[in-house]
Amino acid sequence: MLTMQHSMNTRVHENWAEQDFAWYRAAWIECGELIEHYGYKWWKKQVPDIEQVRLEVIDIWHFGLSALFHDGKTIEQIAQEIIADLEAHAPTGFGVLESTEALALHCLQTRGFSPSRFRDLMLASGLDFDSLYTAYVGKNVLNFFRQDHGYKDGTYVKNWAGREDNEHLAELVAVMDHGAGDFAEQVYSALRLRYVELVLVE
Repeated sequence: MLTMQHSMNTRVHENWAEQDFAWYRAAWIECGELIEHYGYKWWKKQVPDIEQVRLEVIDIWHFGLSALFHDGKTIEQIAQEIIADLEAHAPTGFGVLESTEALALHCLQTRGFSPSRFRDLMLASGLDFDSLYTAYVGKNVLNFFRQDHGYKDGTYVKNWAGREDNEHLAELVAVMDHGAGDFAEQVYSALRLRYVELVLVE
């Protein structure tokens, strides 16, 4: 996932890791969006939108992975640091709101990202590492697809036949072999076929 994130970020800016982008800020703002989907207003009836919460968790992971690239560290070094952080931190068992707030607070206090606090949020939202990986790969491929089809210059169409591309992605990935060696390539091909059919042919 670190390798995929590096590749995606390089598409946006060739020397992205040296630019000191505020990835921590993007992460904590996504935390706020997650809380909106989960619901916090005790003064009105709210039903948590867990699927949307999980999508926000995946978005946070994209920004979090990016935040870990600093000081010239290699992907292998970052991976080892993630493992060490997870091993040193016992899961808190917090709920979604408390886990989200703990992660956001860490982002704000350190201007960094905590994989262990992210794991608490991931578990609270009902994701394990396998489902995180599957969802991450899908969203990463969609991000590449968007870039390849005009996202940066504003020509990309995000709404396909009345539904957002995220929804089409989830539908396509659901019937695929997530353990396939060419899983990412399969996702991209399926997105392209549907985009041509529903958007370009119209």
